[in-house]
Amino acid sequence: MTDIFKKESVSTYLKADSRLTKTLRARDLVALGIGAVIGTGIFILPGHEAALHAGPAVSIAFLLAALVSGIVGMAYAEFSSAMPVAGSAYSFGSVVYGEIVGWILGWALILEYFLAVSAEATGFASYFNNNILDAIGIHLPKALQAGPMEGGVINLSATIIVLIIALIIAQGANLSKRVENVAVVIKVAIIILFIVVGVFYIKTSNYTPFYPKQFQTTPFGLGGISTAAATVFFAFIGFDALAANSAETIHPEKNVVRGILGTVLVSVVLYVAFSFVLTGIVNYKQLNVDDPAAYALKLIHLNTWNKLITIGALIGIFTAMITMFFGGSRLVYALGRDGLLPAKMGEISYKHTVPKNAIIVATIVQAFFAGLVPLTELASLINAGTLLAFAFISFGVIPLRHRKDIVNNGFKMPLYPFLPILAGLSSVYFIIMLPNITKVSVGLWLVLGIVIYFVYGVRHSKLQHPAADAED
Repeated sequence: MTDIFKKESVSTYLKADSRLTKTLRARDLVALGIGAVIGTGIFILPGHEAALHAGPAVSIAFLLAALVSGIVGMAYAEFSSAMPVAGSAYSFGSVVYGEIVGWILGWALILEYFLAVSAEATGFASYFNNNILDAIGIHLPKALQAGPMEGGVINLSATIIVLIIALIIAQGANLSKRVENVAVVIKVAIIILFIVVGVFYIKTSNYTPFYPKQFQTTPFGLGGISTAAATVFFAFIGFDALAANSAETIHPEKNVVRGILGTVLVSVVLYVAFSFVLTGIVNYKQLNVDDPAAYALKLIHLNTWNKLITIGALIGIFTAMITMFFGGSRLVYALGRDGLLPAKMGEISYKHTVPKNAIIVATIVQAFFAGLVPLTELASLINAGTLLAFAFISFGVIPLRHRKDIVNNGFKMPLYPFLPILAGLSSVYFIIMLPNITKVSVGLWLVLGIVIYFVYGVRHSKLQHPAADAED
């Protein structure tokens, strides 16, 4: 008899994931995390959110998002310590809540990871086309700069960068982490330079009003900041991808929490400082552009710095794509491993010890969306899946602690059960504050996922049909 709430065992996951090679240390996870978090979020989102929702108070929105992310990050770290397996919230949910909840989280995270890579690719293309190709006299026709929704045919640069990332990911974790470690140092150095130089061009009049009245909507006048914070969660999904890499991490019980908290700490300092300086240089009303940092430097005639920040943006978005592509392909692998997606997705390439088929599927989907759908449409859909996973994993710490069959001698979330409940409720609040169209779109995606589960997943699930799995 089918039991959709049947729980998976940690030992089954550990056995299946033993085929993956453990190569990642704490410093590699911090580099991967900063690589993801300090990407499209810092180079694009501060401008859009300042112009549309918060004004100069966008820096407060980033601070709020980072605080909640840091608390939720501790929940992810406890799960990774207790069960260092691939699949992140999907695998964690399958163990503590049961298969159907795990599947819903996995389905939501597929949307998060895939669209994050596609959104980052369109951000990369915007900086590359406007500030690199144009500078050297190459002007792509409109048909090759945007998809059909923006009057073009395909975003060529966005599609090509997805394919390049796929080639790197397909070579295994070692190459990915080497590229990431070098690129992160360059990117952070350039961001710090922007902050230091930009301070000298701040006009204090741009901070007045700091939180414009038109954004002071309900609840309690914090509606604009809350909506901005809910939207910029897109910037902090990198640590979720770190949990997805637990099966490939050396001593995950110690190194995952170091990677997650190190990522959040560095990121919040850079985000708040960057957005504060940006809105000081340029009035927030002018920042609703896809390349706000480069745009701000153009306005104050710092053309050399403009090129430098463009290089930093390209490197930043590139590294973000590596981390999110890495996490997304591992999630597809995990769903295939368990039979909820075709078993081919759960196969490991013996040459590079990577889930080759999962990478191919991720490449096709991400390149498709990057080439055809604009950034604003992509970014708005990502956060709901992220926040849904945040809520379930935060609340999930409570049943995790009551599981006698799961031994955790590593990190445990402090102030239990207060912090897990606070993190879960905060995530639910920010889901409520998302734009209605986002909630409707993601709701439809989840309904589609539930249909797929009952039509395909439950009939092929290895958890539901262990005898058939043994015969295979």
